[in-house]
Amino acid sequence: MTLREDAVAIAADIAGLRHAIHREPEIGLDLPRTQRKVLAALDGLPLETTTGKRLSSVTAVLRGGRPGPTVLLRADMDALPVTEATGLPYASEVTGVMHACGHDLHTAMLAGAARLLSARRAEVPGNVIFMFQPGEEGYAGAKHMIDEGVLDAAGERPVAAYALHVIANQLACGVLATRPGPMLAAADVIRVTVRGRGGHASQPHRGADPIPAACEMVTALQTLVTRRFDVFDPVVITVGSFHAGTADNVIPDEATFLATARSYSAEARSRLRDTTTRLVRDIAQAHGLAAEAEYAEEYPVTVNDAAEATFAAHTAADVFGAHRAIAAEHPLTGAEDFSFVLEQVPGAFVMLGACPLAADPATAPSNHSVIAAFDDAALADGAALYAELALRRLGWRKSG
Repeated sequence: MTLREDAVAIAADIAGLRHAIHREPEIGLDLPRTQRKVLAALDGLPLETTTGKRLSSVTAVLRGGRPGPTVLLRADMDALPVTEATGLPYASEVTGVMHACGHDLHTAMLAGAARLLSARRAEVPGNVIFMFQPGEEGYAGAKHMIDEGVLDAAGERPVAAYALHVIANQLACGVLATRPGPMLAAADVIRVTVRGRGGHASQPHRGADPIPAACEMVTALQTLVTRRFDVFDPVVITVGSFHAGTADNVIPDEATFLATARSYSAEARSRLRDTTTRLVRDIAQAHGLAAEAEYAEEYPVTVNDAAEATFAAHTAADVFGAHRAIAAEHPLTGAEDFSFVLEQVPGAFVMLGACPLAADPATAPSNHSVIAAFDDAALADGAALYAELALRRLGWRKSG
């Protein structure tokens, strides 16, 4: 049987694990229930398994029966602070927490791949590191795992690293997409506090109102994007949080806002840091106010190695057919901490359509929505592709 056929044969088990994880979602770096489920799924397989010290990670190493290099496969495990409204029979049982980004599928698929590869251990020419990672959603879990040695878990650095990510819309179920170069954006945070002098709203001239200045900063940041950056090296700035005051007739002492900044190159990212903070301070000064502007770098650009992206695309086309392996025309504006892995190991990040079969990918709810839905039909495909990428990259050419 081929790996794909074997994956279909265990699809029910993969789905069962996915549903169990989905019912009990956890946020951040501490995922004890999820970790226990992963360890149980790996129990009995010929793997060297370790857990994280500062986070609930799981690292498993499969040592093949023949000598060869090492490949890393990664799945993220954490959920989001979202109240699920899908009505699924396995919907979240934890109030205010949901697997709205599909990480439950990633975890189950990678556990399935570990099972597929373990069954072929004698034929594997090298080692496979299975990286089960907490804290992708804003906690830089990949960086923590790197600090704890995941890249050296097999005794040598991987020659390649791969990650899959499901998407609830845009791609039909089972369609795979990747591209060489930037695949996802860098994601940074701009934190601004404008300090003024409060007073009675009927006499603004006796105070120093921070709100108009802060509002001017928000609109100026939008103009900055269109006038100071190359349209072919784009950036995005969105203010997602703005707070000031407590009453209609009170001028507050300060106004604060938070923005996300997205970019696709080191040059644009550096310019964003310098120009945004300077702009905020200059506007504050023009209003006779003070402002604190902090630009915090979070996740770097996720950059696919050209050769590894081509290899992943060719592998997907060979396994599933050319009609299901497409080239991503543009990078996504989302961000990923798998970028920390790809800074040290050449590899590729691949999107996998998991839109429900009865839904239209053009109108289906997106990842992070309270009604985001991911079809179990994608699970066997993901497990098979993880396993095929590892085996073929290690030099095992037979598909069976």
